[in-house]
Amino acid sequence: MRPIALIVRRELMAYLRSPLGWVVAAVALLLDGLLFNFFAMGEGHRKSADVLRQFFYFSSGTTMVASLFLAMRLIAEERQTGTIALLYSSPVRDYQIVLGKFLSAFLFLAGITLATIYMPLLILVHGKINLGQIFAGYLGLLLLGSASLSLGLFGSSLTRSQVVAIIIGAALLLFLLLCWLIGSNTERPLSEIFSWLSLHNKHFQPFMSGIINSQDVVYYLSVTYFFLFASTRALEARRWSG
Repeated sequence: MRPIALIVRRELMAYLRSPLGWVVAAVALLLDGLLFNFFAMGEGHRKSADVLRQFFYFSSGTTMVASLFLAMRLIAEERQTGTIALLYSSPVRDYQIVLGKFLSAFLFLAGITLATIYMPLLILVHGKINLGQIFAGYLGLLLLGSASLSLGLFGSSLTRSQVVAIIIGAALLLFLLLCWLIGSNTERPLSEIFSWLSLHNKHFQPFMSGIINSQDVVYYLSVTYFFLFASTRALEARRWSG
């Protein structure tokens, strides 16, 4: 666990010391605030539960985009600057590198996400809030962010270009987002398969309403595990190919 902890600390400091982390955090929080003000709070009198649903809906979009930008540099930058050789020569296994980098990005993303907690609390000014819905909504955001980060990390493990990395991650993310559309235009059993693979439309909607389904939690954890495993294999392949 010590090598993983060292990598987490190293990468967290990299986010805090470089403009990228602060820019991603500032833009994500700004967009969340603007969208919450214009679309959640600015559409007349509605139930607090509907306002919360709208907030989590828009926040999910900024969370996915922020995840891709945070993940694009994790391994691609190491190759671009040549520091990947130091990691390869150190007594650290490939899965530890991947897991350490993923956890650092996830912790930074979680900080950005939880920094928006004041927004749903503003609903208390004119109404009541359901703490269960807030808990479920933020749990959904963190799980969605975790899956999106793993997609971005996989893209970063395949190339030395951060631009190419984010394109790969965005393509994978877009495919999983559009699976619900593919599923609605195909016949069984393909329709059921593609619907289950839908990253947002099927699995995130219950969290917005304050419902935590074990199958949705398992789905996001499975996506995260699969792409972290794929990133480890990609890193191993690049290590031995030079």
